[in-house]
Amino acid sequence: MAMESDSDSSERLVANYFEHHSDDFEYFDDSSSSEEEDEGDSWLAVLQKVKDNDPKKLQLAENDQNINARLTSGRKWEEIGRDVSSNTRLECLFLSHGALDDNKMSFFFRGLTGSCSIKFMQLHRNELSVEGVRTMASFFQNANNLRAMRLSNNNLKSEGFNVLLRALHSSHIEHLNRDGCGIESIEIDNNFFPKRLENLDLSKNNINAEGCRGLAKLLKGGNATLERLSLECNDIDDEGAEILVDALQNNTSLTYLDLSKNDDISWRVKILLMKLVIDISSIKATLQSNHTLQDLHVSLGGPSNYAVQININEATSINDHHSRNPEAAGKEKVIQLQLISANRAGICQLQDVDGSVYSEINPLHLPEVLALISRRHGQGELYFALLSSIMELFSTVNMKKCIQQERAYHASKPAEHTSKVVELDAKLASLEEAGGGGKAEGSECDNNVDQRSYKRRKGLGVSE
Repeated sequence: MAMESDSDSSERLVANYFEHHSDDFEYFDDSSSSEEEDEGDSWLAVLQKVKDNDPKKLQLAENDQNINARLTSGRKWEEIGRDVSSNTRLECLFLSHGALDDNKMSFFFRGLTGSCSIKFMQLHRNELSVEGVRTMASFFQNANNLRAMRLSNNNLKSEGFNVLLRALHSSHIEHLNRDGCGIESIEIDNNFFPKRLENLDLSKNNINAEGCRGLAKLLKGGNATLERLSLECNDIDDEGAEILVDALQNNTSLTYLDLSKNDDISWRVKILLMKLVIDISSIKATLQSNHTLQDLHVSLGGPSNYAVQININEATSINDHHSRNPEAAGKEKVIQLQLISANRAGICQLQDVDGSVYSEINPLHLPEVLALISRRHGQGELYFALLSSIMELFSTVNMKKCIQQERAYHASKPAEHTSKVVELDAKLASLEEAGGGGKAEGSECDNNVDQRSYKRRKGLGVSE
């Protein structure tokens, strides 16, 4: 097998950095001294290679142990910045663990005003504040190949992060890590936000509901690009989580969301998070759930929470398997989670849902559904489906017949009365057409009645 080149290694780093979440990248430093070399000479040799644009030197990775004792001059940092800016080979810049502070940053980025080659920059654990971030603005505007940046475990706070987002708005940045920076609220202006950002790691901050409201702007709308969002170990409560659930109802970009270790999220809202990816209340609700999320993590703590996470994993696994076909993911959720009795029963219990799924299925389609169950789930599940569906079918048929009969009865009554009214109207019309004759006919009728009455009384021997 061929050895992985330095270039391949840096490409792998940029592509997979956020997935691996490594806290220590000292293995990037290919400038380590050999046993025969003095450490100081090795560092000077590294800087000379950068200055000489050495094609084999793709990474500059140093920490406080190698730098602080030797680089105290601001002018020297500015010189290094110019050398890095002029270099066309360097792909990874790693200066961490106290290698920089706000003062050194100001000199370093006075020289480093841009780069045509740097793809990954890591400046974590340097006590940097918003002032240090402001010195980087010119670099961001002229770093066309920058794809990933880690600035975690600094003292950025909310202000520093918001300044950073605005500074990056015209860059091609795709991966951004700001964990452990004391961020609470987030101000999102879609006109000044990195348009290609895919990965955002904000774990171990103090993000609250207001911060979630800002993040929701990144998740709504047809132009959303964010694919991974890590919010582990923040101050997100029910309000914040519900804001994110609402934003993700129609989102088709985010595949990864980590909300674990946010202990203020209640059981009720954890169920809402589960319903986001699998709503068991109806077949229609299942088909309309989120089919994009492939990983969704909530806080654990107790058997019930594990049950929620297990069912979330079932749904997101289906999303992952059908990642390019949301419609197929929705149908598969119905097949796997609605039409398998044990799966449905467990989710119904968690989501407090009653009723049979077969009440929603058109009886004309029932044979096809039963055949599908037999084919996908076997004879045991088919037997259970037959029992449930036949009982539901008979109930449906009887209810339908009862309603039809009741409707016919009530419909017949006004029909009878209407017919009688029509008949009487016709007689009245006939009398009116006869005019005065109507009255004569009435008098003659009365005379005839009187005569018949007289004869009956006389026949009975009744005197007047």
